Amino acid sequence: MSTTVLILLLLVLVVAAVLAYAATRPDGFRIARSTTIAAPPETIYRLIEDFSRWVAWSPYEGRDPDMKRSRSGAPTGVGAVYAWQGNRHVGQGRMEIVEAEPPRRLVIQLDFIKPFEARNTAEFTLEPAGNGTKVTWAMTGKSPFTMRLMGLVMNMDRMIGRDFEAGLASMKSAAEA
Repeated sequence: MSTTVLILLLLVLVVAAVLAYAATRPDGFRIARSTTIAAPPETIYRLIEDFSRWVAWSPYEGRDPDMKRSRSGAPTGVGAVYAWQGNRHVGQGRMEIVEAEPPRRLVIQLDFIKPFEARNTAEFTLEPAGNGTKVTWAMTGKSPFTMRLMGLVMNMDRMIGRDFEAGLASMKSAAEA
């Protein structure tokens, strides 16, 4: 066998091994971050249930100054809808509050359209914690094969987790002001 054939065979084996390994990765994900805020749950909940108040704390709001935003449906709580379309940093998508248990829990159906399509669920939970409130921001969804393959070189938990940490820090500042 020639050297070229051996190199090609080795390359095919490496690619096959990478694809096989990606196929073994979990087909779903959960990313979550928490912080404790020195404010009652009602104060914090109002920042979450009203999409018009997200500008005060969401880490995604400042990434595109020309982002087009629209709100529809209920003004707050279940049925409230927020849609956006922006640059490559924010893409295009839509959020709708689908469950609400004031002031403890809020669930959002999160649909990304661009730069890739995905349907995820975001959940905020608020629990008493001493003189404050523990807030957890979580996102769950399916991981199709392409996402599992990308996950071999990109740490989605770290990337999205940083955004959640920044958002929770801004939420803390807004709620404690």
